[in-house]
Amino acid sequence: MSGIDGGMDDTMLLTVVLRHDQSQNLAQLQGRLDENDWWHGFPPEGCEIVSWVVAMGLGQVVTLRLPADRLAAVNVELERRAWGTFQTDFYPTYDFAPVRVRLTEESDARRAVRAS
Repeated sequence: MSGIDGGMDDTMLLTVVLRHDQSQNLAQLQGRLDENDWWHGFPPEGCEIVSWVVAMGLGQVVTLRLPADRLAAVNVELERRAWGTFQTDFYPTYDFAPVRVRLTEESDARRAVRAS
């Protein structure tokens, strides 16, 4: 996969939004996650957790770094372990922070040329 900076990279970032099923209380949700071995089975092997946060009123937002060929494994584990507890949304993502630094530097250089 080609990165935003033109370099080659076989990994991707995937942001998964796990929306809480509000028809169940916390004890019910935790029981279902335990039944599905959620905490041991997700994410699958070969995936790195970049961040895992709780967004109150929304649910959990998980960003994973994974080889592109592990995407299907992530999908299967979510189907196997999360369905019935969470509604899931998926967003392929990338780290924009280094790109922003580069674009800021390029903007500063263009502005300096115009000012002189």
